[in-house]
Amino acid sequence: MLLGLIILYVVTLVYLPITERFRNYTLIIALQGWILLGIALLKLHSVNPWEMVFVVTETLVFKALIVPYILLRTIRRTKINRIAASGKSQFNALVLSIAALVASITVTYYIADPAMDIVFFGVALYALLSGLILVTVRKRIFSHMVGFLVLENGVFLFSIAVGVEMPVLINIAILLDILISVLMLGVFLTKIGGSMKNIDSDNLTSIKD
Repeated sequence: MLLGLIILYVVTLVYLPITERFRNYTLIIALQGWILLGIALLKLHSVNPWEMVFVVTETLVFKALIVPYILLRTIRRTKINRIAASGKSQFNALVLSIAALVASITVTYYIADPAMDIVFFGVALYALLSGLILVTVRKRIFSHMVGFLVLENGVFLFSIAVGVEMPVLINIAILLDILISVLMLGVFLTKIGGSMKNIDSDNLTSIKD
């Protein structure tokens, strides 16, 4: 069951660079939230019960429900739903994603540590690289926002990789996750989304002028 969830999570990361619709991004983020909830239930059964409740609540309420809802509201408010990118750009992003997957497997193989869950470390590293790809390759700010959310999920998986031995790290990572996400989504929804129709990162250069 746990291996199946991990494989499904990797599939969502591979799918991210080839999708064209922001609603698909939202569905992927929601699906990742449910996957992380399942992983937390299966992996962290030996941690303190109150810490387990905190982790489950954060993954269920925040990652699987609240964040997708805010993303859908952002799509409706800005009235954009497609990535302004060519097929070549999508192909390049897919190539980068596959290269990131290979790099993650290679790095994980060479830094194998018995104190760390190697599988989760590799998937977490791939999630971090996938988020960076979205931030650097895509121009739409919505894509950047999703990229940061993927990065945060990677941080969560890193905490899972060492969570049984270091449960406090989980709480620190989750609190950072909540703080950054709420600030980022709030600023985007209330400031940028209401003032710009074509929300490309290039347009932000005109704000300071």
